[in-house]
Amino acid sequence: MRYHDRWTAARIARTEDLTPSIRLFELEPAGGAIRYAPGAHLRVKVRVDGREEVRSYSLLDTGVDDGRYRIAVKRIDDGLGGSRYLRTLAAGDEIVVSQPHNQFELGAQAVSRTLVAGGVGITALLGMARALAGGSRPVRFHYAVRTQDEAAFAGLLRGWLGDRFELHVSGQGGRLDLRRVVADMDPQGELYVCGPIGMLEAARQAWKEAGRPASLLRFESFAASGHHPNRAFTAVLPRFGLEIEVPAHQSLLGALEQAGIPVLSDCLRGECGLCAVDVLGCDSALDHRDVFMSEAQKAGNRRLCACVSRPAGGRIEIDTGYRGRRLDAAGLDGGSAAARPAS
Repeated sequence: MRYHDRWTAARIARTEDLTPSIRLFELEPAGGAIRYAPGAHLRVKVRVDGREEVRSYSLLDTGVDDGRYRIAVKRIDDGLGGSRYLRTLAAGDEIVVSQPHNQFELGAQAVSRTLVAGGVGITALLGMARALAGGSRPVRFHYAVRTQDEAAFAGLLRGWLGDRFELHVSGQGGRLDLRRVVADMDPQGELYVCGPIGMLEAARQAWKEAGRPASLLRFESFAASGHHPNRAFTAVLPRFGLEIEVPAHQSLLGALEQAGIPVLSDCLRGECGLCAVDVLGCDSALDHRDVFMSEAQKAGNRRLCACVSRPAGGRIEIDTGYRGRRLDAAGLDGGSAAARPAS
């Protein structure tokens, strides 16, 4: 995977609160929207604590073709700041977006498809549901939420899919059973999953236990959640004699780059593995939020994808693949005041 973004300005034409925590943004890009297949997403430039960063959001296909892009963003108070920034914007404001990208496309030859969404993961699967609703091959959609009022687009999905759509509200005793979902599938059916990291792990475990082919399991993750809340931590780099204070609202990758330690990266979603660093030691749990490393690699705690994964506080000692001198913001020798000599 390699992103080649073509950035363009987009005007926010309209916003709407779909649920107490999910807000819809309708965007009018300069030059008009580019058509995209179900499963596509936009990369969006945001500002967090004065820094420009990039976030990814699934493109919504609600059945309206008016030249606008639609994304839905969940407010995450203890996240990395992208949703908080977007909440400061209103109709008439401008943001910068990429062209659509897609690493979560529908397979063309599947005998049947089962879609599973958790919370705001509905955004990645909505367009798939619309595309499949009128087809001749079997489709099932399972949507898991904690409370009824968080079920964005449930009415739209019922209209498209009828009794092929099932809503699971855990707060009302309707917790989703992924083992049952997998057991009920056609042996050659495809499973598409998007949701929090716990759901992705449970889906992969149920799939493995059922002896299903790995090629028929597809999942999307924007690494918005982990097993631990975001906390500030200290990254120690013995090779450079540095300690870097990483705030709760910044990734390890961002902090390293700000401190003048370049790291190869691309997806910024924990999928490509380019940004993985060696872990030399850590005094707290490591929160692996990527979908690149195997379960055995994560259990070994020897490597960490710096774009999304992080320790649950404390101190982590790491080594990167970079062997040059620290760089300043202009790419010259010097480094950043964000780092201090190791004590």
